[in-house]
Amino acid sequence: MIPAANENSPRDVIIHSGDMVLLRLLNGEIRGVRIDKNSTIALGRLGSFFANGLINQPYGLTYEMVDKSLKVIPPRSLQEVEDTDATNELINDGEFVQPLTLEEIQALKQAGVHASDIIKKQIEQHANYSLKTEYSKEKYKKRKEAKYSKSFTTIEPTLFNVCDYWFNKDQNRIRDIRVDTLAQILNLANIKPGGRYIAVDDASGLVVAGILERMGGEGKLITVHDADSPPAYPVLANMNFKSHVVIPVLISLNWASVQEITPPSVTPPVDLPSEQIRSDRQKARLNKRKAVSDLVMNTREELFGGGFDSLIIASEYDPYSIIEQLAPYVGGSGSIVVHSPYIQVILADLQTKLRALPIYLCPTVTEAWLRRYQVLPGRTHPMMARLEQGGIFLARIKCTFWHMWELFTQGADRYDDEAASAVQSHRGSKANETEVFTSETATPDIDQVLQNS
Repeated sequence: MIPAANENSPRDVIIHSGDMVLLRLLNGEIRGVRIDKNSTIALGRLGSFFANGLINQPYGLTYEMVDKSLKVIPPRSLQEVEDTDATNELINDGEFVQPLTLEEIQALKQAGVHASDIIKKQIEQHANYSLKTEYSKEKYKKRKEAKYSKSFTTIEPTLFNVCDYWFNKDQNRIRDIRVDTLAQILNLANIKPGGRYIAVDDASGLVVAGILERMGGEGKLITVHDADSPPAYPVLANMNFKSHVVIPVLISLNWASVQEITPPSVTPPVDLPSEQIRSDRQKARLNKRKAVSDLVMNTREELFGGGFDSLIIASEYDPYSIIEQLAPYVGGSGSIVVHSPYIQVILADLQTKLRALPIYLCPTVTEAWLRRYQVLPGRTHPMMARLEQGGIFLARIKCTFWHMWELFTQGADRYDDEAASAVQSHRGSKANETEVFTSETATPDIDQVLQNS
């Protein structure tokens, strides 16, 4: 039974042609494949299957490949393993324990014998199988199933699953951001629907994907990058977002376009008279260029207007230079979160510099730590191997110190003014905030003011 579709969900609950789908094999490996109509998907030694068998099917089902066709396997429930007095100390796993040779196993597979029958035959001929504990027997069966069974499970492309897939595939491409680290970044940045955010993402779009999923198609996200064209975020392809989650929310600018003193990198086309336009192709090209130019100009105006809720940085460049450039556009009480795989970059340099600036409150450095647990009936315990470091991140809150000082010098009567605007006092103008950030003499002498009052 296919679940009912939810219009407000960021993605569909069923698989469509053109989607990127994650497949979990029995050995725990996760592979990402693209599902195209009338195509064939190859899974290495497991074989191949027709992609049409997954189209219009829900996520979470387990399939077995039978002659390139897919057969749905009903789910199995976890069962209690009875503890016995058996031990593994008297077991001798020599080469003669399993009389069934590799050639005989290959012959059975070529003859079309099912994987479960091959495993059953191995168990029957295993000399020491009866001496194993119940836990050892379960592990033996799972190892053989992972080796001979041609089955897999489709995984729903949630943020957790996609982040875990990329971390195990190539953690350097996502700058060592684990699922727990990403969750803390989004929480500290206070990402929510309807917000306005600035992101510098050099982690293959993982941070951008997390922000878009939490925004749910409401608000605005401006990403800053170093490419001339819109950046290619490969992680976004795995999320299978609906169009309303990405198109009206996500816009991009390169570093040259965020400089206020320099013109935008995309220049508008020259307006040609209609008689000088030679063909429809030339007209379409001019209209497209004008649309791109208008989008860049409107994005620049929105960015320079300031008042953004948060700035999130996961970049290979110096984070302090990025904050110098983009922090003036963050409104009062806005969050600034920086992630880096290297603690020296944040702790030794960035935190020391930000502590000297009065417009930032409590710059705090945090190291993410995670331990996974095996959760099975009677066999729940922490995994012996801990995951590698998930990176270091620094979080702090920006305050509009200029307006706080204005309130102090103008007296308490300002608080009783019914016409006062809370938004103006809270955020203020970008120009004043820039002056406080860049000027070394912006902090007033409190003792001098008290003597003059």
